[in-house]
Amino acid sequence: PGVSERSRERLLRQTCEAVVLGVLHPRTAITLVLQVLSDAGSLLSCCLNAACVGLLDAGLPLSSLFCGVACAICPDGTIVLDPTTRQEQEARALLTFAIDSTERKVLMATTKGTCSMEEMQQCLAAAQRAADTIFQFYRDSVRRKYSKS
Repeated sequence: PGVSERSRERLLRQTCEAVVLGVLHPRTAITLVLQVLSDAGSLLSCCLNAACVGLLDAGLPLSSLFCGVACAICPDGTIVLDPTTRQEQEARALLTFAIDSTERKVLMATTKGTCSMEEMQQCLAAAQRAADTIFQFYRDSVRRKYSKS
């Protein structure tokens, strides 16, 4: 793995460690394996969402759920949620947030490129609104899984 992969791994690990209630299971190792099959953009946010769903499906005790949301700031200043690879390449800045489900607090934030504090606040507000849709998807997925049983 290269530097970008190690950085992504570190961000994922720190975000997961922030919500997993590991004190309930002392001397227990948790291994989370995510395999990238394709990358059409917003890779870190996709990995964050996959990690949360994996932890949820495994039945691990969590203090809250979390989701990843990516925002790109285009050269003209518009904000694009869930940008494609091309949009990421053309963007002036790319921001990714991990947001918790209870209070919509930021668990993790990373940026690439330059943006003003106002633009960052606008991206965060957009990401927090988008998080509601992702958490609804989690609820629907769990409901579908357990209604089949």
